[in-house]
Amino acid sequence: MATATALDIAALRAEFPALARTTADGTPVIYADAPGGTQVPQSVVDAMTDYLVHHNSNIEGEFAATRETDELISAARKDAGCFVGGDPDGIAFGQNMTTLNFSLSRAIGRTLRPGDHIIVTRLDHDANVSPWLILAEDLGLQVSFVNATDDLDIDLDDLSAMITHRTRVIAYTLASNAVGTVTQARKIADLAHRGGAIAVADAVAFAPHRRIDVEALDCDVLLCSPYKFFGPHLGIAWVRPSLIPDLRPDRVRPAGMEPLGHRFETGTLSHEAIAGFRGAVGYLAGIGGGGKTSDALDRAYSLIRDHERSLAQRFLDGIASLKRIRLHGPAGVDDRVCTFGLTIEGVSPQEAARELDARGVFAWNGNFYAQGVMQSLGVPLDDGILRLGFAHYATHDEIDRCIDALASITGAQR
Repeated sequence: MATATALDIAALRAEFPALARTTADGTPVIYADAPGGTQVPQSVVDAMTDYLVHHNSNIEGEFAATRETDELISAARKDAGCFVGGDPDGIAFGQNMTTLNFSLSRAIGRTLRPGDHIIVTRLDHDANVSPWLILAEDLGLQVSFVNATDDLDIDLDDLSAMITHRTRVIAYTLASNAVGTVTQARKIADLAHRGGAIAVADAVAFAPHRRIDVEALDCDVLLCSPYKFFGPHLGIAWVRPSLIPDLRPDRVRPAGMEPLGHRFETGTLSHEAIAGFRGAVGYLAGIGGGGKTSDALDRAYSLIRDHERSLAQRFLDGIASLKRIRLHGPAGVDDRVCTFGLTIEGVSPQEAARELDARGVFAWNGNFYAQGVMQSLGVPLDDGILRLGFAHYATHDEIDRCIDALASITGAQR
């Protein structure tokens, strides 16, 4: 699948059945919708099917299928720990990132007092904003919003100035789901810890494109969603194990307390989705040589980043000549993932998305739950912007087709 220096794009595309889709006239579809959720390789489908056909059971019983399910979840925690670069004891699975963050925020809230201070940012998806706003309303806490810079990054000077001795939580994103900005996450965590606050990182828009390492990031909580990195719909949280004993999450009385991350898991988990998650990690590790090791994932993400960097540069070069298109977010490839927020003069985002669909390009329009980004842009939430985003299975030819489609919509000559 991979050489020492580059991805074998044709070989890895063959692993994704969805990429064979065509329009009614036989035109190959382009999935420029990756920020909303990636496609899955056949190995993920097979892993989920195998679990449901051969191992489907609830947990902690005294027969073979239930033991196999226990073993699946245990192995998945180890895979998740490897994926995020942290102790697997801190891994929790859930319905999705948003649900997990609501649960985590309630548990953290039980350690807070009226007048304590929480900081959120205007760059984030609302899944890492609203849980803290609701908690603050319930408990009499103070909340501050960090402004975005002109190029839609988190304003570190603004953040630094608002930290007080009562600041307890700083919640932030590793990458903007709306415009692709990669934030200075380690500096944010350092500021949080210098002020005695917990650093809560949203890695959902980061995980498909860049390697996660919670120790290098020095965050205390990290959340991500496998359906954004070639897996099924599922949520994963990592909580620093040393913090967990002081937290009291919502849970039923008979539920076990070990491993530590299990304390944040409520009800029966989606075992088939957990099997699919393991398949996704296996797929990624295979790009880097296989083995579900940190080294394999490091190699895989290095190859993915190099390929996506070339995709991003080609896209940015292509839209530069389209005068009616405005790019939101960083202008360079090193400060962003392969996600692009656009406004087209005279064409609504909804109309643009429909026009792209007519040309076989799947792309998103809307606010993407990034309310602060839209406010920073002065864009009505009901309108939002146009968003094209690409995963590592995209090709340079697909980028060119997208540019041609955008040129056609704007009436430009290519």
